[in-house]
Amino acid sequence: MNKEELVKAMAAEAKLSQAKAKAALDAMLKSVKKALSKGDDVVLIGFGSFKVKKLAARKGKNPRTGADLTIPAKKVVRFKAGSALAEKIK
Repeated sequence: MNKEELVKAMAAEAKLSQAKAKAALDAMLKSVKKALSKGDDVVLIGFGSFKVKKLAARKGKNPRTGADLTIPAKKVVRFKAGSALAEKIK
């Protein structure tokens, strides 16, 4: 499902216009991005949680040349499904 399909599904489920559903989805995504960029967790009970995890720098190899290299530290977003969602997809 892509964003356009999700907007259509949201509009049908909530009996909203597609424009209002798109505005709601965009606002939700913007709020989640803002919270994660500040380092906050986003927890949606029954759905799941988004967390920022710090990955330490590590050693790797260039697959083309085999040369050793250092992969720099970075932050990544992790999603963990909530119990209700996990049950639904079993």
